[in-house]
Amino acid sequence: MEQQDLHNDNETFLAKWLAGELSNDVLKALVTEEEFNSYLKLKKGIETHERLEGSIDDSFANISDRISQKHTKVRQLNTNSWFIGIAASIVLFFGLFFTLGDDVKTIETNYGEYKTVALLDGSEVILNSKSTLTYNEDDWASNRTLTLDGEAYFKVKKGSTFTVVTTNGEVKVLGTQFNVNSVSDLFEVVCFEGKVSVLSKGETHVLLPTYSVRRINGHGLETWETSEADPTWIHGESTFKSVPLNYVISALESQFNVVIEAKNIDKTIIYTGSFTHSDLDTALKTVFKSLQIRYVEKEKGNIYLSTK
Repeated sequence: MEQQDLHNDNETFLAKWLAGELSNDVLKALVTEEEFNSYLKLKKGIETHERLEGSIDDSFANISDRISQKHTKVRQLNTNSWFIGIAASIVLFFGLFFTLGDDVKTIETNYGEYKTVALLDGSEVILNSKSTLTYNEDDWASNRTLTLDGEAYFKVKKGSTFTVVTTNGEVKVLGTQFNVNSVSDLFEVVCFEGKVSVLSKGETHVLLPTYSVRRINGHGLETWETSEADPTWIHGESTFKSVPLNYVISALESQFNVVIEAKNIDKTIIYTGSFTHSDLDTALKTVFKSLQIRYVEKEKGNIYLSTK
């Protein structure tokens, strides 16, 4: 009996919240955290469905039809509000509101942090530091599309087209291993296995294993061949080939959570080389001593550069 009363109370709380009679803070105090998160998803699904269909009556009718097919009695709380009708129906069938909204996943990494993401199809993504990956789990089987801001290494299982979307371009594959780096106005794709199609600013390139393509600062795409079997950063070392120094500085900042003041040097100097992720001082020496650039840490986490 107590369980039934609790169910009825939760039904009432949800109905009032959807009708705008309860605030988020009040609802959170009345239900469990799991229930509150589920209600947020329900509300998002209802709003999304309303925008797509443009008809509140149709939304309620569709939900009612699904419930009636399960031969379940629905308790109406207040027929003066369509929110209450929907709330009373969907609370009885917890699983229904998972079909109303999407399930967008966002994975972020911090300074010097890597994360390995296992996707639903068995594909794998290794996310480099200060990067963000976003994708929708709900329609993953039919739409293998991700959005990337930063750098990631992809190991894609064969199947439908797999697309990585960035602000600088798109990468499409069927099943392969490749690296994508899209930071600010730098866009670089390296194919390590299979075949990769790259589209950037109207230009398309198809890459075979060991080949890569890059666009820097809006200039044309350039291609070259690599001897690496996989990206060096997943082994703790960032490698660069003929890039302006400002991109190397940004990579150092992302790995070590420091701020590098470079206004007194020429950041367009071309750099080829690498730095370790294990020690900041070693990394700074490796990059700047080879370019005859002096560096000093005046405050914790603040590096100042100057010419000798």
